[in-house]
Amino acid sequence: MSSQTETDRSGPFDLLVVGGGIVGLAVAREAAAAGASVALVDREVVRGGDATDVAAGMLAPVGELDFGEPDLLKMNLDSASLYPDLCVELSSETGIETGYRRSGGLHVAPDADEAAVHRRMLELQVESGLDSRWLGPGRARELEPALSPSIHGAVFAADDGSVDPRMMALALEESATRSGAILLRGREIASLLLEDDRARGVRLADGPEILADETVLSCGAETGRLSWLEPDLRPPIRPVKGQVLELAGDPGDPICHRAIVSERVYVVPRPDGRVIVGATVEEKGWDRTVTAGGVHELLREAYRVLPEVAELEFLRASAGFRPGTPDNLPIVGRTVCSGLSLATGHYRNGVLLAPLTGRAVAGMLADGLDHAPGMEAADPGRFRSRAGVV
Repeated sequence: MSSQTETDRSGPFDLLVVGGGIVGLAVAREAAAAGASVALVDREVVRGGDATDVAAGMLAPVGELDFGEPDLLKMNLDSASLYPDLCVELSSETGIETGYRRSGGLHVAPDADEAAVHRRMLELQVESGLDSRWLGPGRARELEPALSPSIHGAVFAADDGSVDPRMMALALEESATRSGAILLRGREIASLLLEDDRARGVRLADGPEILADETVLSCGAETGRLSWLEPDLRPPIRPVKGQVLELAGDPGDPICHRAIVSERVYVVPRPDGRVIVGATVEEKGWDRTVTAGGVHELLREAYRVLPEVAELEFLRASAGFRPGTPDNLPIVGRTVCSGLSLATGHYRNGVLLAPLTGRAVAGMLADGLDHAPGMEAADPGRFRSRAGVV
């Protein structure tokens, strides 16, 4: 999709998506593929959005499981199950390879304390019916020979995988275009258009109005502070900073064949030899600074589990913002403003949950439902008893 000008079609569209990260693109693609007329507006000139650009792309519905999160687990598992067919479809439609792999994830314990934590999490995973098992140090190193000889064991999560978020976003965008969606990139929004208390689209900062029957906000962490949205419609989303590193390796002799995860770091290989090391979790507001401390922490912890990272070429370090919510669940569904919905707040699971979110939101709007099917626990209504939120 190429950027459009004010002389382009202004609607009315069936659907307007605001935000061009992987979640917004998934919503636009699903709706356009179902026959809806779709426009997507994004303030960023470059595809991907903030969190998408720095995401490692881990698909870890099992590995990311925590106590007290059954609703999130179900959504994660349901969305992960959509990935194989979706990536085949995208490759067939667009010729773009998404880097999808389902080779499992290895959750490594570099010391005895982390081994105890991993064993407790393994009990939870097994109780939840998940395909996970404990591996001793020797068996773990059979799977990944580059692991440090000093590790205390690992949990192997057989269903974990990974995808390249940038290529996934590119493929979703190309697929949406082929289905007729229009993208307006590098465009700021001045206001939400309201008519009889119903959202009717947006007015762009440079003048044109984009009219739509339904508007979906998918602006990641920015959704919680949109200046053109009334305060009582802004969801309770905060930015959670993450610093991430990109290293270059040999695709013919990769340092690892699957995601390697400890309590403090993850190392995710790409098919082209690149290695993603991330990610810090920092409650620093909107501070996007890449810090020496953050880089040091990531390299130190990666070295503890995979010493050979020290031999890789350093490509870049970057920082982005995950959209965090009070209960760690995404915020997906209709707001109190008729015609206005949300698809945001995915925190650490935006890439993983993109397929399910796209399908759920598109289905909700097409069928006139009150909730996004399969994501009812993420409905914005759970926050309506709190002042100042949707």
